[in-house]
Amino acid sequence: MKKFKDQPWYSLTVSICIGVILFVILIRINSVLNGIGTFLSFFSTVFFGAVIAYIINPLAMLYRNKLFGKLKNEKIRAALGNALAFLSVIVFLVFIGVMVIPQLIDSVKIFAKNFNGYVDGLQKTLAAIGVSNSTLDLSSFVNSSTDLLNNIKTLASKNMDTIMSTTADFGKSVGQAFISFLLSIYFLAEKDKLKSGGRRFLKALFKGQFDKVEYVIKQSDKILNCYIVYNLIDAMIIGIVNAIFMTIVGLPYIGLISVLVAVFNIIPTFGPAIGAVIGGFLLLLVEPWYAVAFLIFTAVLQTLDGYVIKPKLFGDSLGVSGLWILIGVVAGGKMFGVIGILLAIPMVAILDMLYHKFLLPFLEEKNEKDDVV
Repeated sequence: MKKFKDQPWYSLTVSICIGVILFVILIRINSVLNGIGTFLSFFSTVFFGAVIAYIINPLAMLYRNKLFGKLKNEKIRAALGNALAFLSVIVFLVFIGVMVIPQLIDSVKIFAKNFNGYVDGLQKTLAAIGVSNSTLDLSSFVNSSTDLLNNIKTLASKNMDTIMSTTADFGKSVGQAFISFLLSIYFLAEKDKLKSGGRRFLKALFKGQFDKVEYVIKQSDKILNCYIVYNLIDAMIIGIVNAIFMTIVGLPYIGLISVLVAVFNIIPTFGPAIGAVIGGFLLLLVEPWYAVAFLIFTAVLQTLDGYVIKPKLFGDSLGVSGLWILIGVVAGGKMFGVIGILLAIPMVAILDMLYHKFLLPFLEEKNEKDDVV
């Protein structure tokens, strides 16, 4: 092999081969991406298990260091911390389900019961703002919806194959989610061994550049952990404050709407507006002034969250300007959908860290050398 490397044609041959491979990949880029996507889909359950473990890890570390910090046996501390973290998550999810599902069913019942009234009211509102019946007449829709449940039954019977297929897909997704949750337990239990093995592999792979690679990984992990933990804390605060307000005012669906507001608050930039619209719509089904009071309070709460709560929580841990965050959210949403929006802020923060720590010093050093020459 060494004899071939010493030949003058060796480097040219390797370069040509690489060029041909890149050319084939580029002209078949869609097929390549589809193939990569198909291959990665085989490991989607494992990937989501790792994601769940990564999200739960800060809570497990908190229990390990704070509650069981006095225990001398590290394995026992880790096992107890992991077990308590997963137990906490399970209890929380069960509590949310018990609180939300009954209210969701009630809201559907109210919507079905008052459906015709909503359509009639919408027709009157459109007439009041100048939209005539000739332009948009909903009366036939109202008449055809006198018995909404019968219409739903008829529609369901005509689309039974689609419903069965969707139900099967949903059941499959639930099963995969359960398996991912079980895998996350194993990932968290083997976390220390995985970290040690990964560190050894990277050290052998990058040799002299390992310190820089390790720095990037640690900083990226710190940014992601800060973002996940503080974002979840912020969502819980917003949900609790919303629940307190709705309780004081006497609004219905406290649990359902507060959970929706908290969940959508995790999504940066556009999430709070989506949660406000959904919550306002559910309250509108009961009483219009409920929706007005809720939307006014939500506007005040989100303003307080943006200028007081989030700056206090995040502080300077991310240090990224609002403009770059907005650009990252838009670009992430275009490229990767909801996942891109959720991860836009930490990804922008990581790119900002790479720019200031490596790229900018490299360019400045290069310019200084050019000036000396």
